[in-house]
Amino acid sequence: MAKLSEIQQGEFRRGWPLLLSVVLGVGLGLSPLPFYSIGMLAPQLAKEFGWSFASIMLGLPVATVAVMIVGPIIGWLGDRVGVRPVAITSLVLFAFAFMGFALTNGSLPLFYLNWAIMGAVGAGTLPTTWTRAINNGFELNKGLALGVALMGTGVFGFLIKPFLMWMIEAHGWRAAYLVTGALPLAIALPVALLAFKDPGARRVHTQDAPLPGLALPQALRDAKFWLIAGGFLLFSFAIAGPLPNLENLLKLKGFTKAEIVSLAPVVGLSVIVGRVAGGWLVDRFWAPAVALVLLCLPAVGCLILHGQDPAFTSALLAIALVGMAAGMEFDLLAFLIARYFGARSYSTLYGCLYLSYAAGSGLGPVAFGADFDATGGYQLSLLVATGLLVVGGLVLLPLGRYRFASEHAVEEQRIEAARNEQVGERAAVPGA
Repeated sequence: MAKLSEIQQGEFRRGWPLLLSVVLGVGLGLSPLPFYSIGMLAPQLAKEFGWSFASIMLGLPVATVAVMIVGPIIGWLGDRVGVRPVAITSLVLFAFAFMGFALTNGSLPLFYLNWAIMGAVGAGTLPTTWTRAINNGFELNKGLALGVALMGTGVFGFLIKPFLMWMIEAHGWRAAYLVTGALPLAIALPVALLAFKDPGARRVHTQDAPLPGLALPQALRDAKFWLIAGGFLLFSFAIAGPLPNLENLLKLKGFTKAEIVSLAPVVGLSVIVGRVAGGWLVDRFWAPAVALVLLCLPAVGCLILHGQDPAFTSALLAIALVGMAAGMEFDLLAFLIARYFGARSYSTLYGCLYLSYAAGSGLGPVAFGADFDATGGYQLSLLVATGLLVVGGLVLLPLGRYRFASEHAVEEQRIEAARNEQVGERAAVPGA
């Protein structure tokens, strides 16, 4: 019997091509590219067409609504036909939809239509599809593998801003849209075609050896499903609220433009740290408790930002704490679904539970913006976010013990128990 550490190392030796394909697929997909690029491109659109920033930013919730409509269908398709064809097809369509913004002609309705199309066809590039393969390919390192695989959002979220700044200055905003949209085709697609394979796909249609887990109707009748949905609704609202408003929030706190430029990229870096650290922790400790502890950190960050004129180092710490929490959401959701509902309807359940995350992350920035419009600041919304982060973590605690633990871990515990029993029997025999 191989030792536990050897099995852990073997998972990464075998699975690194899959991990790389997911890092690139998620990092160059719908989750990070539109979200992190709109802040750089909005001034160009406003200057070109005279649009307000509020009307440009409305594209984000338009895409969110499209994802909420299509997301469960994408999850269902992933469970029925496999996530590989769904993810690869969506990656191609998303790339062309993103490049479509280069044809913007000044019509806001057409601009919003492009956002809706991009959200609908790009929904398959969200972690709904990619994480199923990671869950089926890793057991003992499931949390860490998810964290590493999904850190692509932080990596490309950090890199895309300077890249866009260079593209806009050198070639204009239309070229920036075209080249950025081509990145998924040039980088993520070839690797996905070669390496993105779901280890559980061969069992999707096999009736005599189905994947373990609950079917969708069973999960919907389970209180654990609604606890996870409620928790993610609350803390996704609280985490997503301050991030798009970060530059304006820091400006209100008295920071200079140069200081804001140096502080804002910390979000992308801390997302990477949050993904890897959170994944490592849930592999070793009970995930709901880990979530509560990690969600208390951005609560502290919101309180720091709520204070009057925080120092540069204090603001840096606050942004890092909020970013770390933003880095654990997708992989935490994937881990909880795998451990409490199994792999049978994984993609469908992820698509359904993603609705609560999307609702919270879509409403959060709007609520923060409404607070600013009404009061000229973010004091109330920061306090509300602080409370929701803690309450959202507490909601996960009644989930209880995992239903679908690592097969290798269970076997290792059985062997260890048998070894201890043998030692005890020898000790009980005189002269042994």
